[in-house]
Amino acid sequence: MSSDETEDRRHPALVATAIALPVALVVGVIVAAVLATRAPEQGPVALGTVPAPDAESADCVSLLGALPDEFDSFTRAALVDPAPAGAAAWQSPDVAEPVVLRCGLERPAEFDQASRLDVIDDVQWFPVSGDAQGIDATTWYAVDRPVYVAVTVPTGTGPTPLQAITAVVSQTLAAGPIDPNPIN
Repeated sequence: MSSDETEDRRHPALVATAIALPVALVVGVIVAAVLATRAPEQGPVALGTVPAPDAESADCVSLLGALPDEFDSFTRAALVDPAPAGAAAWQSPDVAEPVVLRCGLERPAEFDQASRLDVIDDVQWFPVSGDAQGIDATTWYAVDRPVYVAVTVPTGTGPTPLQAITAVVSQTLAAGPIDPNPIN
């Protein structure tokens, strides 16, 4: 076989490689750019209504007015109208679901005399996991204030949202006795 014949055999392979490598590189860069810029939707947050008989109380109005606009990577979000009274939400580009606060709720049905409470600073919180409802979040109820306050925090978010909100609850709402449901 002459050297001219060997070069002719390689030539189509070299051409295909010369075309395929830049195309693969361009496709890879486009895919990486799309994945890197993918962030959860940061539009207004839609919240459903829940029974909140004290949502428009002076305590809730005071709490909502004192809430931070930002904490950690979270920013206060606009709520879709009609927004429920006594509610606020924060979004983060790093977390798909928002942190949601609701004030003036009814006493949680699960909160009874045998319930475990977690104390953060001087606020007593009753945690309810969303696992049973297929929700990847925990709702924390402040149960020692004049109104029930609930903060729903997506799993994996870390302690910052609850700590930031606890500081405001502690400063805004006076502590009082807890009133759990009796054990059935």
